[in-house]
Amino acid sequence: MKILGIDSSGLVASVAVTEDDNLLAEYTVNYKKTHSQTLLPMLDEIVKMTELQLDTIDAIAVAAGPGSFTGLRIGSATAKGLGLALKKPLIPVPTVDALAYNLWGTENVVCPLMDARRNQVYTGIYEFENGGLKVIEKQMAVGIDEIAQKLNDLGRKVVFLGDGVPVYKQFLKEAMDVPFDFAPAHMNRQRAGAVASLGHFYALAGNIQSAKEHQPDYLRLSQAERERAEKKK
Repeated sequence: MKILGIDSSGLVASVAVTEDDNLLAEYTVNYKKTHSQTLLPMLDEIVKMTELQLDTIDAIAVAAGPGSFTGLRIGSATAKGLGLALKKPLIPVPTVDALAYNLWGTENVVCPLMDARRNQVYTGIYEFENGGLKVIEKQMAVGIDEIAQKLNDLGRKVVFLGDGVPVYKQFLKEAMDVPFDFAPAHMNRQRAGAVASLGHFYALAGNIQSAKEHQPDYLRLSQAERERAEKKK
């Protein structure tokens, strides 16, 4: 199965192509450019370098949320447009699950942290069991203090990763009662390779959808929607 992976859910823009258990190409940029400027040129470069015929891919795996509202919309629109043009199905991969998949094989608990502002994070709790990703607590939007307490209650060593780490590192150093560590640079941000690889297993499990029906999973209201709701109160 040949899968095109796309992730623009956070600060990172990433595109990858996998074929079964082989990563054919991955282009990842963590720099101050809008994803609308980067995703398609990155895909075009991968196509050129690998001599890929896009109509030979079987599906498009996209980081489906949560994450940056703008980033998710760009990633979703890109995946939907390609899916419709190529007549290929989409595989919606939960963003936090894909982040956790970066640390495949660790014996420790994995806790991705994406900064959601206002002392909140998009997060989840994971471990690897029998060669696969096991969800202990599915992705959620909660306060950083709440996820720290959940991890302390588990009583196991945890590895943190994601763009929320530099924001809340000092808090975690003071709040954590269990042993913990921070993932190194090559593992601590979104990667389309992880989205595509995990998407392979989701597709085998039947978790696919048409390009037309795909919508991002924001997990919470946008700031504008929250402010509008507060005014109504």
